[in-house]
Amino acid sequence: MVKVYIAGLLWEKENRMRLEKIDNFCKNLEFDTYLPHRDSGIYDGKSDPLPIFTRNKDEIDACDFMIAILDWKGIGSGTAWELGYAYAKNKKVFAIAEDKKSLNKEFRMCVMCFNSVIIVENLKELKNELKKENLI
Repeated sequence: MVKVYIAGLLWEKENRMRLEKIDNFCKNLEFDTYLPHRDSGIYDGKSDPLPIFTRNKDEIDACDFMIAILDWKGIGSGTAWELGYAYAKNKKVFAIAEDKKSLNKEFRMCVMCFNSVIIVENLKELKNELKKENLI
């Protein structure tokens, strides 16, 4: 079964709901998913963070590819780390970013992130890219 790591901002409920929408999209394609906030929790600032870090890193190692949400608020430091680590491990990363035409305007996304992902604007475009890459 194809395994997908889903990355993005976790702190606000709205962001987690967007990630869960991607999770449902993936499950409809019969992919196995890893959703960090669901599967390893959100760091509370008090407990030992190492188990969350280790699990997330191990899940990136085990995934076939990653889907990340990159939006106007920018890329969170955790998401940026996940993108870089996945890239270093030769994992394909599909990034959902609204309004692709504006990505290199207004310092919206750094060149390191922009050039290490396949950028799509929505789930329909994501599905087309997954087909192009023979993942579905």
